[in-house]
Amino acid sequence: MKKKFYAIACGLMITASAFAQEVKFTEYDLDNGLHVILHQENKAPVVTVGVMYHVGAKDEETGRTGFAHFFEHLLFEGTKNIERGKWFDIVSANGGRNNANTTQDRTYYYETLPSNNLELALWMESERMLHPVINKIGVDTQNEVVKEEKRQRIDNAPYGKIIYQTAIGKHLFKKHPYKESVIGSMEDLDAAKLDEFIAFNQKFYNPNNATLVVAGDIQIENAKKMIADYFGDIKNNGEKITRTVIKEDPITTEIKATETDANIQLPAKVLVYRTPKQTDRDTYVLNYISTILTGGNSSRMYKNMVEDKKVALQVFAFANAQEDYGTYTMVALPLGQVGLDKLQAEMDAEIEKLQNELITEREFQKLQNQFENNFVNSNSDIEGIAGSLATYNVLYGNTDLINKEIEIYRSITREDIQKVAKKYLNKNQRLNLDYVSESSK
Repeated sequence: MKKKFYAIACGLMITASAFAQEVKFTEYDLDNGLHVILHQENKAPVVTVGVMYHVGAKDEETGRTGFAHFFEHLLFEGTKNIERGKWFDIVSANGGRNNANTTQDRTYYYETLPSNNLELALWMESERMLHPVINKIGVDTQNEVVKEEKRQRIDNAPYGKIIYQTAIGKHLFKKHPYKESVIGSMEDLDAAKLDEFIAFNQKFYNPNNATLVVAGDIQIENAKKMIADYFGDIKNNGEKITRTVIKEDPITTEIKATETDANIQLPAKVLVYRTPKQTDRDTYVLNYISTILTGGNSSRMYKNMVEDKKVALQVFAFANAQEDYGTYTMVALPLGQVGLDKLQAEMDAEIEKLQNELITEREFQKLQNQFENNFVNSNSDIEGIAGSLATYNVLYGNTDLINKEIEIYRSITREDIQKVAKKYLNKNQRLNLDYVSESSK
């Protein structure tokens, strides 16, 4: 009886926590097509202003890869009314912080400031949209910045080509732009002319290709007025972007490949599967599968390969769900003289077990609790809420998923997990990659 009471109490606590974390928001469009999302939370005098542009690495032209990520840097250079190199100084001088990030599908800029500086943040983002200065000195400066970032994160970082997918996309995608990395080619950036950068900005960085999020200590009507003042008159440089999704042929035969990395001493066995787009329910099931197999020290692959059999020094897996397709990557590093073939056999055995047997009720309950907890934590700060609101709107077409996504996870059954493992995690549907040091090839 005590156990039953405890279980009921825990369930009520989780439900109450999730309900308490409900994110209320207001959304609307300006006449120029800018989508606006407002979230009022007055507990702390902080506000985040973010703009997500629906442009990423997949929108680049062949021979000009890296433009979207390059613009993540370039649009901090300055504007007609913000002196070159002063963007970060202005934000920090007013007690705030700011950043940006780029994926295959979108680019996101944001500032977090004391709420009495809301107007400053709105002015700065309207300046970025309306008056960016794109000139040779800015392009040359950021070209060097991007090259250094590539050196640090990919070229000189152990396993960087796995983490940043540069060793993976080209094998899994033959037609779709996902075959290229987000950071792109330095040769392409070097070859680009100034006019090409200006044209890229004019095409993609418009109100009708953007979502503005304001979250935190605000008053809705006051925020609406300021947004109208700063963004309402910004004109679009062209029609709203329309996209045709490029379809890949199914993978029907295992793709075997070898990639080298001068920065590693231990090789890695990497198994990668092409998976559906992020809005597909199966993608949520794959997130469950990732946690079952390698989500912490109690996960199946860690227990079996690292702790019990001691054939792997480390194992990890991650699902990279994107707007058009996703990937599911599994990695194991050998311990001692264990060969990559042995690692593959152990990884395959864990997949086959998942395909042929239902996970236990206890394991399933633990899994659900983990995702309930993740849901509550994801809505615990204003900066995170702002980013989530923008993401759900731009890439999922449903802002309210910030509150409802947990219901998708709750609807997943043990049978769903087995079915999805059988559907996607098959030997003839994957990339089988040996990731080795240059000296051992």
